Amino acid sequence: MSSEEFERLNEIYRSLYEELKLIPDRAVSSHGEERKRLVRDFDERQGEAEEVTHLQSQRALLLQGTESLTNASQSIERSQRLAAETDQIGTDIIEELGEQREQLDRTRNRLVNTGENLSRSRKILRAMSRRVMTNKLLLGVIILMELAILGAVVYLKFFRR
Repeated sequence: MSSEEFERLNEIYRSLYEELKLIPDRAVSSHGEERKRLVRDFDERQGEAEEVTHLQSQRALLLQGTESLTNASQSIERSQRLAAETDQIGTDIIEELGEQREQLDRTRNRLVNTGENLSRSRKILRAMSRRVMTNKLLLGVIILMELAILGAVVYLKFFRR
């Protein structure tokens, strides 16, 4: 129902209301057939007024229903926007977690390589330590041999005559 129709119904309602207010006064002052006609007119006008009132209440109900639908539509739109934002946030989080997983994989690979390098370094250090000990023993033996030779030379030179 458009607002023009509503205005027309409102005017009809007002005019009926004004006429209905005057009919009881006229009915009291009139007699016989005119009184019956006034009562019939009153009943008809009252029926029309009730119909207009009924139409107005239906319009109010229709407007209330339309407002409820509008509110529900707005609520659904807000929910859809919120769901889209949540979906975007979830997508961003998944991408970030993927990047972090790649970083963790690279870090784990570096740790494995570092562990292998440390094992090789330990082996090399042990080998170097053995060589150092071997060299010290060899040097000790050489020094002892030189001292023995020196002792033999001194003995032969000075004490053997």
